[in-house]
Amino acid sequence: MIRRLLRAPASWIVVAVLGIGVAGGLYWFQPWRLFTDTVVTDTLSSVAPPSPSSSQTGDTPASPAADIPASPVVVAEGTFVTHEHDTSGAVRMVRNPDGSHQLEIVGLDTSDGPDLRVWLSDQQVRAGTAGWRVFDDGKYAELGKLKGNQGDQVYRLGAGVDPADFRSVSIWCKRFAVSFGAAELAAVPS
Repeated sequence: MIRRLLRAPASWIVVAVLGIGVAGGLYWFQPWRLFTDTVVTDTLSSVAPPSPSSSQTGDTPASPAADIPASPVVVAEGTFVTHEHDTSGAVRMVRNPDGSHQLEIVGLDTSDGPDLRVWLSDQQVRAGTAGWRVFDDGKYAELGKLKGNQGDQVYRLGAGVDPADFRSVSIWCKRFAVSFGAAELAAVPS
Protein backbone atom coordinates (compact mmCIF):
# COMPACT_ATOMS: atom_id res chain seq x y z
CA MET A 1 0.00 0.00 0.00
CA ILE A 2 2.84 2.40 0.75
CA ARG A 3 4.38 1.70 -2.68
CA ARG A 4 1.06 2.45 -4.30
CA LEU A 5 0.83 5.83 -2.53
CA LEU A 6 4.41 6.72 -3.51
CA ARG A 7 3.80 5.91 -7.20
CA ALA A 8 0.55 7.88 -7.44
CA PRO A 9 2.10 11.31 -6.75
CA ALA A 10 4.90 10.59 -9.23
CA SER A 11 2.28 9.95 -11.95
CA TRP A 12 0.63 13.25 -11.23
CA ILE A 13 3.96 15.05 -11.41
CA VAL A 14 4.68 13.51 -14.83
CA VAL A 15 1.19 14.45 -16.05
CA ALA A 16 1.60 17.99 -14.69
CA VAL A 17 5.03 18.46 -16.32
CA LEU A 18 3.72 17.14 -19.66
CA GLY A 19 0.69 19.43 -19.39
CA ILE A 20 2.88 22.46 -18.76
CA GLY A 21 5.10 21.47 -21.69
CA VAL A 22 2.15 21.14 -24.06
CA ALA A 23 0.65 24.45 -22.89
CA GLY A 24 4.02 26.19 -23.36
CA GLY A 25 4.41 24.71 -26.84
CA LEU A 26 0.93 25.81 -27.84
CA TYR A 27 1.57 29.34 -26.56
CA TRP A 28 4.96 29.58 -28.29
CA PHE A 29 4.00 28.15 -31.71
CA GLN A 30 0.26 29.03 -31.80
CA PRO A 31 -0.47 26.40 -34.49
CA TRP A 32 -4.14 27.39 -34.79
CA ARG A 33 -2.98 30.58 -36.55
CA LEU A 34 -2.28 28.50 -39.64
CA PHE A 35 -6.06 28.22 -39.96
CA THR A 36 -7.14 31.77 -39.05
CA ASP A 37 -7.32 34.90 -41.19
CA THR A 38 -7.62 38.55 -40.29
CA VAL A 39 -8.66 40.79 -43.19
CA VAL A 40 -7.77 44.49 -43.05
CA THR A 41 -9.29 47.15 -45.31
CA ASP A 42 -7.37 50.35 -44.56
CA THR A 43 -8.05 53.19 -46.98
CA LEU A 44 -5.15 53.50 -49.40
CA SER A 45 -3.98 56.82 -50.82
CA SER A 46 -5.37 58.10 -54.06
CA VAL A 47 -1.93 58.64 -55.50
CA ALA A 48 -0.93 60.88 -58.33
CA PRO A 49 1.66 59.87 -60.87
CA PRO A 50 5.11 61.21 -60.00
CA SER A 51 5.53 64.76 -61.19
CA PRO A 52 8.38 65.63 -63.54
CA SER A 53 11.35 67.01 -61.66
CA SER A 54 11.18 70.75 -61.31
CA SER A 55 12.97 72.61 -64.04
CA GLN A 56 13.64 76.18 -64.89
CA THR A 57 11.92 77.91 -67.77
CA GLY A 58 13.97 80.77 -69.11
CA ASP A 59 15.42 82.88 -66.33
CA THR A 60 12.59 82.24 -63.86
CA PRO A 61 13.40 79.58 -61.23
CA ALA A 62 10.67 77.15 -60.24
CA SER A 63 8.95 78.16 -57.02
CA PRO A 64 9.58 75.98 -53.95
CA ALA A 65 5.83 75.35 -53.71
CA ALA A 66 5.96 73.68 -57.12
CA ASP A 67 8.12 70.90 -55.59
CA ILE A 68 5.43 69.94 -53.06
CA PRO A 69 2.83 67.64 -54.60
CA ALA A 70 -0.83 68.52 -54.06
CA SER A 71 -1.66 64.85 -53.57
CA PRO A 72 0.20 61.76 -52.31
CA VAL A 73 2.91 60.41 -54.64
CA VAL A 74 4.34 56.87 -54.86
CA VAL A 75 8.14 57.16 -54.51
CA ALA A 76 9.00 53.42 -54.35
CA GLU A 77 7.17 50.15 -54.87
CA GLY A 78 7.67 46.40 -54.95
CA THR A 79 6.07 42.96 -54.97
CA PHE A 80 6.27 40.37 -52.20
CA VAL A 81 8.23 37.15 -52.60
CA THR A 82 7.59 34.12 -50.43
CA HIS A 83 9.93 33.19 -47.59
CA GLU A 84 8.83 31.04 -44.62
CA HIS A 85 5.13 31.15 -45.66
CA ASP A 86 3.38 31.77 -48.99
CA THR A 87 3.12 35.54 -49.32
CA SER A 88 1.79 37.71 -52.13
CA GLY A 89 0.79 41.33 -52.61
CA ALA A 90 2.53 44.62 -53.25
CA VAL A 91 4.00 47.50 -51.26
CA ARG A 92 4.39 51.16 -52.04
CA MET A 93 6.12 53.99 -50.22
CA VAL A 94 3.97 57.10 -50.44
CA ARG A 95 5.09 60.69 -49.84
CA ASN A 96 2.19 62.76 -48.53
CA PRO A 97 1.63 66.43 -49.40
CA ASP A 98 2.89 67.44 -45.93
CA GLY A 99 6.23 65.69 -46.58
CA SER A 100 5.55 62.70 -44.32
CA HIS A 101 5.74 59.12 -45.63
CA GLN A 102 3.65 56.02 -45.22
CA LEU A 103 4.04 52.44 -46.32
CA GLU A 104 1.02 50.91 -47.98
CA ILE A 105 0.62 47.15 -48.31
CA VAL A 106 -1.76 46.34 -51.14
CA GLY A 107 -3.58 43.00 -51.48
CA LEU A 108 -1.52 41.15 -48.88
CA ASP A 109 -2.11 37.41 -48.59
CA THR A 110 0.07 35.46 -46.16
CA SER A 111 -0.29 33.08 -43.23
CA ASP A 112 -1.26 34.33 -39.82
CA GLY A 113 1.44 33.81 -37.23
CA PRO A 114 2.64 34.75 -33.78
CA ASP A 115 4.24 38.16 -33.26
CA LEU A 116 4.24 39.35 -36.91
CA ARG A 117 5.68 42.82 -37.57
CA VAL A 118 6.17 45.11 -40.57
CA TRP A 119 9.84 46.01 -40.98
CA LEU A 120 11.72 48.31 -43.29
CA SER A 121 15.23 46.98 -43.83
CA ASP A 122 18.44 47.97 -45.59
CA GLN A 123 18.94 44.35 -46.68
CA GLN A 124 18.43 43.07 -50.22
CA VAL A 125 15.53 40.67 -50.76
CA ARG A 126 16.72 37.16 -51.56
CA ALA A 127 14.45 34.43 -52.85
CA GLY A 128 14.03 31.13 -51.04
CA THR A 129 15.48 30.07 -47.72
CA ALA A 130 18.55 32.29 -48.24
CA GLY A 131 16.32 35.30 -47.57
CA TRP A 132 14.49 34.08 -44.49
CA ARG A 133 16.74 35.52 -41.80
CA VAL A 134 18.66 38.46 -43.32
CA PHE A 135 16.44 41.39 -42.37
CA ASP A 136 17.75 41.80 -38.83
CA ASP A 137 21.39 41.69 -40.01
CA GLY A 138 21.62 45.40 -40.79
CA LYS A 139 19.57 48.50 -40.16
CA TYR A 140 15.82 48.06 -39.79
CA ALA A 141 12.82 50.03 -38.55
CA GLU A 142 9.73 48.38 -37.13
CA LEU A 143 6.58 50.13 -38.34
CA GLY A 144 4.27 48.15 -36.06
CA LYS A 145 2.50 44.86 -35.61
CA LEU A 146 1.00 43.40 -38.76
CA LYS A 147 -2.66 44.41 -38.60
CA GLY A 148 -3.86 41.31 -40.43
CA ASN A 149 -2.62 38.64 -42.78
CA GLN A 150 -4.89 39.68 -45.66
CA GLY A 151 -5.96 42.92 -47.30
CA ASP A 152 -4.79 46.52 -47.58
CA GLN A 153 -2.84 48.18 -44.76
CA VAL A 154 -1.26 51.56 -44.09
CA TYR A 155 1.70 52.20 -41.76
CA ARG A 156 2.90 55.75 -41.13
CA LEU A 157 6.64 56.27 -40.83
CA GLY A 158 7.77 58.01 -37.66
CA ALA A 159 9.54 61.36 -37.87
CA GLY A 160 12.93 59.70 -37.30
CA VAL A 161 12.51 57.12 -40.09
CA ASP A 162 14.00 58.22 -43.42
CA PRO A 163 12.66 56.02 -46.24
CA ALA A 164 15.87 56.64 -48.21
CA ASP A 165 17.74 54.50 -45.63
CA PHE A 166 15.80 51.34 -46.53
CA ARG A 167 15.54 49.11 -49.59
CA SER A 168 13.05 46.42 -48.56
CA VAL A 169 9.96 45.54 -46.54
CA SER A 170 9.56 42.31 -44.58
CA ILE A 171 6.63 40.66 -42.86
CA TRP A 172 8.82 39.63 -39.92
CA CYS A 173 8.02 37.01 -37.30
CA LYS A 174 9.78 38.51 -34.31
CA ARG A 175 9.30 35.43 -32.14
CA PHE A 176 11.21 33.13 -34.51
CA ALA A 177 13.40 35.77 -36.25
CA VAL A 178 12.22 34.79 -39.73
CA SER A 179 10.63 36.56 -42.70
CA PHE A 180 7.25 35.31 -43.91
CA GLY A 181 7.72 37.32 -47.13
CA ALA A 182 9.52 40.43 -48.34
CA ALA A 183 9.46 43.02 -51.12
CA GLU A 184 12.28 45.03 -52.64
CA LEU A 185 11.46 48.77 -52.74
CA ALA A 186 12.36 50.08 -56.21
CA ALA A 187 12.33 53.84 -56.74
CA VAL A 188 9.61 55.09 -59.02
CA PRO A 189 11.09 57.42 -61.66
CA SER A 190 9.96 60.99 -61.21
